[in-house]
Amino acid sequence: MQANVKWVEGDTFLGRSNSGHNVVFDAGSDSAAPSPMEMVLMSVGCCSSVDVVSILKKAKQSFSDVQVQLSSERAESAPRVFTKINLHFVVTGDNVSEKHLARAVQLSAEKYCSVALMLDKTVEITHTHEVIQEQEK
Repeated sequence: MQANVKWVEGDTFLGRSNSGHNVVFDAGSDSAAPSPMEMVLMSVGCCSSVDVVSILKKAKQSFSDVQVQLSSERAESAPRVFTKINLHFVVTGDNVSEKHLARAVQLSAEKYCSVALMLDKTVEITHTHEVIQEQEK
C-alpha cells in the first residue's frame, strides 16, 4: 500500500491514496477538515464497523442502521497520543440479537479490525454496544 500527502497551504494537506482517492486533512485551529488524529479515530471506527456489519449480515440479522460513537482520551503533553478509545456500537433493527451483536463486536476487536489491533498495542481500547428495536410500521 502506498499514498502521498501534499501540503496545500497553512495547516491544510491533501492525501491521495494509491487507489486514487483524495482526503483533506487540516491540523490548524480554524480547520476546514479533520485533523490527522481525528482521521485515526474515525478509521478505527470505520474498520470495526465494516467487520460488525459483515458479521451481522452473515448471522442473518435484520438491521437498518449501524453507528459507532467514538470517544477518546489523549496524553496531556506531546506527543499527544491516544491513551483510551471507546467504540460504542448502536444497531437499529428488527429483533437484532444482543448475543449476535456482542459476538460481532468481540470478533472485530480480537481478530479482524487491523486498525484497532494495531492501536491496541499502546492504547486502551474498549467496546460497548446496544440494540435499538425498530418500531412496527
